[in-house]
Amino acid sequence: MEEIYGDNLAQNQSLAEKSAGINEKQNMSGFFSEIAQHFHIKDPDIRTYSPLTLAYIGDGIYDLVIRSIVVGRGNTRASQLHQHTSHLVKAHSQSQMMEYLLPKLTEEEADYYRRGRNAKSPTMAKNATVSDYRRATGFEALMGYLYLTDQTQRLLYLVDLGLAGLKQEEMM
Repeated sequence: MEEIYGDNLAQNQSLAEKSAGINEKQNMSGFFSEIAQHFHIKDPDIRTYSPLTLAYIGDGIYDLVIRSIVVGRGNTRASQLHQHTSHLVKAHSQSQMMEYLLPKLTEEEADYYRRGRNAKSPTMAKNATVSDYRRATGFEALMGYLYLTDQTQRLLYLVDLGLAGLKQEEMM
C-alpha cells in the first residue's frame, strides 16, 4: 500500500503550484466540462449548490481518483483492490489528509471546505467519529467544488499532497 502515497508529489509540485487559484476553464477543458458538453448540461452556478451536494459528487470523484491509482499500480484480486481503496476513502483517512491540506488551501477552497464541514448531515458514517465525519464531508465538498469548476490539476495536486501526509503519518 505504501507505493500509493504521494508518489507524484515532487513531479507535480511546480505544476500544481502554478495551477493554485487558476481556473482550468481559462486554458483547458476538464472532466466535468467534457461530461456536461456530451450530455448538454448547462454550467452550474456553484455558489447555489448545497455543501452536501458538493460532498456527494466529491465523494464519487475522490473514490474514482483513488481507484484509478490503485488499479494503475497493477492487476490483482478485486478483494485486494477493495482493501487498498477502502483504507484511503474512509472518513478517518480523509480527516487526516485535511490536516496537511488546510495550510495549502486558497481562501476560496478553505471556504468550501468549511461549508462542507459545518453542514448538518442527516447520516453518520459507520466506524467514524463525529469530528472525522465532518472533516471528511468538508474534504469531499472541496473535491466536489474543484471537480465542478474543472480545476482537475489542483484537485489531483491536493489529493497527492494529502496522500503524502497520510504516508508521513503512518511512518510515525
